[in-house]
Amino acid sequence: MTPGESEPPDTDRTPLIGSVRARAFRIPTDGTESDATLSWDATTLVVVDVDAGAVHGLGWTYDDTGCVALINDKLAAAVVGQPLLDVPRSWMIMQHELRNVGRPGMASCALSAVDIALWDAAARTLELPLSDLLGRCHDQVPVYGSGGFTSQTEDELIAQLRRWVVELRLPRVKIKIGEDRGKRIDRDLDRIRLARDTIGDVVDLLVDANGGYSVGQARRVGHRLDDLGVTWFEEPVSSDDHDGLGLLRQCCAADIAAGEYGYDLAYFASMVPVVDCLQIDVTRCGGYTEWRRAAAVAAAANREVSAHCAPNLSVPVAASTQNFRHIEWFVDHERIESELFDGCLDPTGGEVAPRSAIGHGLSLREEAAAVYAV
Repeated sequence: MTPGESEPPDTDRTPLIGSVRARAFRIPTDGTESDATLSWDATTLVVVDVDAGAVHGLGWTYDDTGCVALINDKLAAAVVGQPLLDVPRSWMIMQHELRNVGRPGMASCALSAVDIALWDAAARTLELPLSDLLGRCHDQVPVYGSGGFTSQTEDELIAQLRRWVVELRLPRVKIKIGEDRGKRIDRDLDRIRLARDTIGDVVDLLVDANGGYSVGQARRVGHRLDDLGVTWFEEPVSSDDHDGLGLLRQCCAADIAAGEYGYDLAYFASMVPVVDCLQIDVTRCGGYTEWRRAAAVAAAANREVSAHCAPNLSVPVAASTQNFRHIEWFVDHERIESELFDGCLDPTGGEVAPRSAIGHGLSLREEAAAVYAV
């Protein structure tokens, strides 16, 4: 061994990654759903299985079926044979492999799914809950109900809100606004008033415009939100409009939030100065490995972070993040995860605790998933 050369891993003690395999499933929604800038009638789930001999790991992302080929043809080959417990090493190798593909977007979602599966397998190898391996600092983490699509009728919106606050006893809920790219502000405000009347004054009300407003529209709506006690104004303008977000942060009482489309650390660093709370999606940002770095960037600026969607996968890393605010318990993902995975958590009461099972504690119901296989 030459000076400075690292000692090779002891493969008798360190399991190696044996295989990585991705599959896609397309799950229809109950009907067409809409926000300010998009409508959809199905959600695509890309599931990753990691085999390391005696243990397996599971991860997933919500993205296009193109992730499957990217994982099976490129990322799998890059990490097979690597020491399983060196997840940050595998993450770095995969990121380098994606150089000419481009990190943002689908590539980052593919990276996220594999990274999550590797952390799950590593925790299972050590026979630890994943939250313990990451280093838990919260016994429970808050959640909020999320849905309130602009396509819903008033009766549908009321029923969903009542389920959250009466049946599940959630102390915070979020609805969509900015309908038709900001062209129906009167209806937006009517729906916010309806939501406030339905949930009462005690429950926190959050709104998400999905980047549908112009800066001027968002500023005017923001002043009306103050009167309705709204505490969270998510993506009032496009998340690419950092100047607009920063301006609105100065003139709106509600917290300005964005970050769900963050695919790399540089994005999160640029977003932190213009939001009150940074959103991170563990299935988009680069997995648990990149989540922890993004949360550290936010902490350095005295910002909290909030988990965007993928609620059951978010819990272990949320519990290990000191500057954590809450998890978005998104109705589409709640429905999918409850139907297709064993080990899902119950958000009743507004807080969830990490599972005591080893790994992240989730497993795919193969027969249930097979119905939706692409």
